[in-house]
Order: sequence, then C-alpha cells, then structure tokens
Amino acid sequence: MSVWRLLLTRPEQECQALAQALAGEGIHGACLPLLGIEQLPETPQQAATICDLHRYTAVIVVSKPAARFGLELLDRYWPQPLADQPWFSVGAGTGQILADYGLTVFWPKNGDDSEALLELPELQEPLKSAMFPRVLIIRGEDGRTLLADSLRAQGVEVDYLPVYRRVLPTYPVGTLQRLIQVERLNGLVVSSGQGLTHLQQLAADDWPTLAQLPLFVPSPRVAEMARELGAVDVVDCRGADTAALLAALRAQASPDS
Repeated sequence: MSVWRLLLTRPEQECQALAQALAGEGIHGACLPLLGIEQLPETPQQAATICDLHRYTAVIVVSKPAARFGLELLDRYWPQPLADQPWFSVGAGTGQILADYGLTVFWPKNGDDSEALLELPELQEPLKSAMFPRVLIIRGEDGRTLLADSLRAQGVEVDYLPVYRRVLPTYPVGTLQRLIQVERLNGLVVSSGQGLTHLQQLAADDWPTLAQLPLFVPSPRVAEMARELGAVDVVDCRGADTAALLAALRAQASPDS
C-alpha cells in the first residue's frame, strides 16, 4: 500500500476515473475538481467553421472537453468524417477520444504539451506540402496562443473553434484546507496551468502552506508556473495521463506517512 495520499483536481468525471485508477495501485486520491467545464452555446460562426472543415489541412484538438464538444458539432454537420484529413491532439487521452470516433489522429509520444505537438513530423509534413496550409484549432474560450503563433510564423493560416469555457467551481470558504487535513493528504496533482491557477485562488491565504507539499504537474511549462508561484517541491510528470502520474509517483521518494 502506497503512503501517497493525493489531492486530485481534474474535472469531475476525469477526477473520479483517476481516483479509481490510483486506488487500483494502492494510492489514495481525494477529488476536488478545480476545473468546471461549461459548453458554449452553438453560434452561427461555429456552424460555419465546422461546415468548412474540408478546407483545413489539419485539425488540432487541445483537450478532452474540446474533443467531446467538437465531435458533437461534427456529428451534426459531418455524418461521414473526411477520411484523408489528419487530426492532432496534444495528449494521448484526447487523441484516444478522437480515434474511437474513427478519425485519423496523431499525438506526440514524448510529452503532453503544445511544444511537443509542434515538433511532430506528421503535423509538419502536410503543412509543408500544402500550397495554402490552413489549420483549425478546437479549444476552450481562452487558452495559450503558442500553437497558433508558431504555426502563423510558418505561414500557416490558423482559425479557432471555441467550444467550451473553464470556470472555478464554487466551494465554501476553507473547503480545500479541511479536505487536506481530514484526508491527511500529502501531495497535490494538477493537470493544467489553469488548474494550478485555480488551486492557488481557492487556497487563498493558505497557499504558502499548501505550496510546501509535493506538487505533480503535467509539463515543464506548468512546472515553471508552479515554481514562480512559490511551490517548493514540483514534480514534472511529462504528461497529463494516469500512466505519467504513476511513473512520477514511483520515481519520487515517498513522503512520511
């Protein structure tokens, strides 16, 4: 039985699935979702963009919610997906949702971030061979601009299709600190930069204390964010999926029980 007792902060459905997977490895996880997902109402602009799907050299999906809500639009306007159109995801979890739908999907095997995706040969090759390369990025209402900025610097035309927004769920004052004390948690897990920001916001005056706990993050970018916020013991899992977290936990020295 592992001595790790972790705070899990993914959206509700993903959080419960992660807790179950960790329990199978003898690791206790307590869920406190810090990313509420709200689907955006469909707009004429969304419909027009998805109807023009055939015009894009490639489609990039940045997260699991983007995949789910994007596929709902695809269902309504493209009953038969374009067989030769390549789709890309930042991580394996998102990619698997798209692959299960029947799309041709690629994702980086060496990291769950935009930087790794941009280096993927399967993405660069069709963009270089197209006369007028265009990319559609399906994402949340806000997010990093690295993908779009980098592609535009290569001469690629980039459009966004926002399909959801992330919000910080409302909790009573002191919920986070009480959960950590009652569950005797000794580690924190965040799956994105926004999740980290929400963790700090919810912690409020208790953040300096929480920042002393081991903090597991999905990428070098989020690791740097965490250190800038004062986190003392930051562990870069080099991925946001369960396998990456488990590998990081096995490599990390166990805390005192």
